[in-house]
Amino acid sequence: MASNIKSMTTGKPIKLIFAFALPLMIGNVFQQLYTVVDTMVVGQVLGVKALAALGASDWLNWMMLGIIQGFAQGFSILMAQEFGAGNIQRLKKVVGNAVVLSAISAALLLVAGELAVLPVLRLLQTPSDIIGQSLLYLRIMFAGIPVVMAYNLFASVLRALGDGKTPLHAMIVAAVVNIALDLVFVMVCGWGIAGAAAATVIAQFVSSVYCYVHIRKIEILTLCKEDFLLEGELDQKLVFLGLPMAFQNAIISVGGMIVQSVVNGFGVVFIAGFTATNKLYGVLEVAATSYGYAMITYVGQNLGAGHIGRIRKGMKAALGIALLTAAFIAICMLVFGHLILGCFISGDPAETERTMEIAYHYLAIMSVFLPILYILHVIRSALQGMGDTVLPMASGVAEFVMRTGTAILLPLFIGEEGIFYAEILAWAGADAILVCSYFIRMRKYRGTEQV
Repeated sequence: MASNIKSMTTGKPIKLIFAFALPLMIGNVFQQLYTVVDTMVVGQVLGVKALAALGASDWLNWMMLGIIQGFAQGFSILMAQEFGAGNIQRLKKVVGNAVVLSAISAALLLVAGELAVLPVLRLLQTPSDIIGQSLLYLRIMFAGIPVVMAYNLFASVLRALGDGKTPLHAMIVAAVVNIALDLVFVMVCGWGIAGAAAATVIAQFVSSVYCYVHIRKIEILTLCKEDFLLEGELDQKLVFLGLPMAFQNAIISVGGMIVQSVVNGFGVVFIAGFTATNKLYGVLEVAATSYGYAMITYVGQNLGAGHIGRIRKGMKAALGIALLTAAFIAICMLVFGHLILGCFISGDPAETERTMEIAYHYLAIMSVFLPILYILHVIRSALQGMGDTVLPMASGVAEFVMRTGTAILLPLFIGEEGIFYAEILAWAGADAILVCSYFIRMRKYRGTEQV
């Protein structure tokens, strides 16, 4: 068995969860690094309009990525449970069927994305002076959907088996490739926003190949042709786990696109400031998503092994370290926010000053309320690890309602300031459902407390 594979059914929960999440955090930092570098290169080299074009495409791009991640994470829940239970033959069958379902999903998403991108950008009232660049960026990004699906599936397989280090190494390699290609394609070749998109797709391809090579080295994942033959009952279970997670991410993204349509009505400078902070959104939640991945694997493996008591202990440990991490990141952003945002913004001094004012104000609000987001990720992922993807999906619907309702209604009373609270209230709405769902779910296991 490969040395990076790890069972999370024995040992101290806090140590296991943090040790698993740490390489994911570092990997996510590198992933965010090349996202940030994309933004910096576009903002500094191509100017405020190009930065706004990038921002106008954000939520549509994130929706596609969210759907892909939803399917991959959903499939990995069953992988973690079978690995925790020691059912290796069944694990191989799950992985093989997940590969086939992922390939089918990628093909459908590729076609749907390319057909829908222009009508959706128009529906979002993307300003005419930036819609061309937004369209070009998304066309290239969507062409890379099969590559993105491959990376997310391979990384999810590795994480389900307790390997958080290989995805980290893949992200480090991808970050280096992306940054190098950004500089070459945008600054040297002069390919503009298309160069930034191409650099990202190529970097994702490199990371997917890296993960695939390492999966091939895992003896228990040596698959045969029979493992790839679709099995009706198993595939229904995989789809039932993946589809709600994909829908959850999609509905959250639709809410984000509605917010973006409201933001687009405030002009290019406001879009640019909003975009600069949104590009730091990934940095703000980088540890939250890592703790989430850790909880899916931790809970999935322990549920498979029947260790219900360890799930409760793991939840307490995860919430504790998540809240401490959120506080630390918030302080860093409040202190160094102006400096970081300055890397994204250039142009006319008056325009730049106004863009910075908008960006920092939004960043400060999100930073103060960051613990709400961290609670969301930990509890949602724990429920998903238990095989419950429906209630987390309901929390995504709550996010949608709160996000869009706030974005549409609050600006009517307090102006553009209202947009900044859409995310906060969306997190709070999701938390209200998730916290109740977790306690209800755990009551079902009362009386089966194992260490």
